[in-house]
Amino acid sequence: MAHGAHHSPLPPHPDLSLARDCEHCLGWGTVVTFDGRHELCPTCQPETGDGEATTDTAAP
Repeated sequence: MAHGAHHSPLPPHPDLSLARDCEHCLGWGTVVTFDGRHELCPTCQPETGDGEATTDTAAP
């Protein structure tokens, strides 16, 4: 069985501009799983391979 990254005690940092009109997370950008962990909303938060929300902050 493959194991993912260790879970951080801090909730993930969502992009709130993407979450603003999301009906799944009600604008929070995160959801609480059945086991009580906070995760990025799968509906409004695009993910990269490391589990963080994508933010394009690189200068052109």
